[in-house]
Amino acid sequence: MNDKRNYGMYALAAAIVVVGALIVGASLQSLVWLALVAACPLMMFFMMRGMRGGHGQHRDGQDEDPLRKHDHHSGPGRA
Repeated sequence: MNDKRNYGMYALAAAIVVVGALIVGASLQSLVWLALVAACPLMMFFMMRGMRGGHGQHRDGQDEDPLRKHDHHSGPGRA
């Protein structure tokens, strides 16, 4: 997984979308309302993306399944 933050690319993409919408005739007021409505899901996207690199990953690269996170089949006394 690439850990580099590409916030500059996201900002560039957002600027292109805003300029494109203004060129085709969208009003600035409608874009402000769209930004307010989209703020919550976008914040959640960036916050949850930031949580990936921390404590929730296994060292061997497996996805963490909360129902099976303690099911380790190796170790002393286990076959």
